[in-house]
Amino acid sequence: MIKEFLDQYPYLLLGLEALYLLGVTFLAGKIIMDTRNTSKTLAYLLLIIFLPVVGIIIYFVFGVNFRKNKFYTFKIERNEQIYQKVQQYIEETHHKTLNGHQEELQNFLLTVNFLYNAGNAPISHGNHTEVLINGEAKFEKVFEVLEKATHHIHLEYYIYDNDEVGNRLADLLMKKAKQGVKIRFLYDDLGSGKLGRKFLKGLQKAGVEVSPVNKITFRLLANRVNYRDHRKIIIVDGTEVFTGGINVSDKYINPNPKQYWRDVHLYIKGEAAFYFQFLFFSNWVFATEKFPEISTSYFGYKKTEAGGSLVQVAASGPDTRPSIMLSTSSAILSAKKRVYIVTPYFIPVETVLNAIKQAGLSGIDVRLMVPKSGDSVVVNAAAYSYYEELLENKVRVFFYKKGFIHAKTMIVDDHFSSVGTANMDVRSQELNFEVNTLIFDAEINLKLKNLFIEDMNDCEEIFLNTWKKRSKFKVFFEHLARLLSPLI
Repeated sequence: MIKEFLDQYPYLLLGLEALYLLGVTFLAGKIIMDTRNTSKTLAYLLLIIFLPVVGIIIYFVFGVNFRKNKFYTFKIERNEQIYQKVQQYIEETHHKTLNGHQEELQNFLLTVNFLYNAGNAPISHGNHTEVLINGEAKFEKVFEVLEKATHHIHLEYYIYDNDEVGNRLADLLMKKAKQGVKIRFLYDDLGSGKLGRKFLKGLQKAGVEVSPVNKITFRLLANRVNYRDHRKIIIVDGTEVFTGGINVSDKYINPNPKQYWRDVHLYIKGEAAFYFQFLFFSNWVFATEKFPEISTSYFGYKKTEAGGSLVQVAASGPDTRPSIMLSTSSAILSAKKRVYIVTPYFIPVETVLNAIKQAGLSGIDVRLMVPKSGDSVVVNAAAYSYYEELLENKVRVFFYKKGFIHAKTMIVDDHFSSVGTANMDVRSQELNFEVNTLIFDAEINLKLKNLFIEDMNDCEEIFLNTWKKRSKFKVFFEHLARLLSPLI
């Protein structure tokens, strides 16, 4: 029937073809102008040219650059308004800490100054920090601290599941809300999409303020899927913080030994909580379009010495510079002895990849620990395509076999450590809302170093000679997956 219609009106078909060609040409120009990453630009151009219609749909779902969209202009403006209210404290804290700890920070001054200038992130002193291994340690500490909250609790999570752990935490939040504690809860609408109305209404009824970040109405057609709030943050009374790789879900407490999850989280008490509060309020205003009171009740941390850690926060998102990516490469290039990296997904941007290779060839002890098998065949294959390149550049690569290693940690030499939410992939380092905590503390560094060495007992190290013997078909598939990595 369609064929007969087009045969009857042949010029209509020519007109449609001309319009489609014009549309593709216009879209190609938009991709070239809006997409700064060269490999990503080429990937999208190939998609729209060689996959007619389908490629265009994929671009509009995943590729639209919101940094040039009014949607994020609003957030950037509100970020600045919040920053102006706390600017004096941030500046004073940063310069006072720098002046008092020059020797400890000497090797990493470029990284510290970059984060301050790029993201207004101060380095603070006098922080108490604890490394929490797996969900068992994290949630035990979370419940203990939240029970003592007196003024407010702020939560921001990528994944919050409606399961045993999620309900236990929700019960505690509702209890504290009824006691008069101010509770604000941000969740990512993609990662926590199965919470359900009943769960959320129960929180709201008890007095908990709840909001999704980047609300998704139609999941299959939502281009905001590309910009996820991947952070995991809890702030209690403006003085205590939990952050790291562990979401709110039963799987992180390892109820099933056959599905072991290996992860790391961080507990902080001290001045560093100030900047996490700034990040939370920035996203709260963005999500709710409500501007809360920015007062000493939330930012009035008393300058007492809670501990000996120097802490700085690297935060990234579609509203900021790529601070995590650039601070990671800067820290790696500052190494004198060792760089140990743990990440569940290794599809690095060129900046980080080149820093790792340069460190390896410079004689630094560079080690990478990744899962032997990821949770996606394509992502796993794309990651595999990088390992030969690393091995050729003197980087040691370890496959974790005991289960799925989900930690996102890095140590450099004897004093620098990073525990965060950002994976070492394109999505985390260029698109998502992420937050990494940098700790300048020999004791924390040693704990993470010993943990890495302990985890090596559950790893298989791969070597260049045997790795190069993989089948040609497998290598081809890995490199094909790598071509798609800017879109994964």
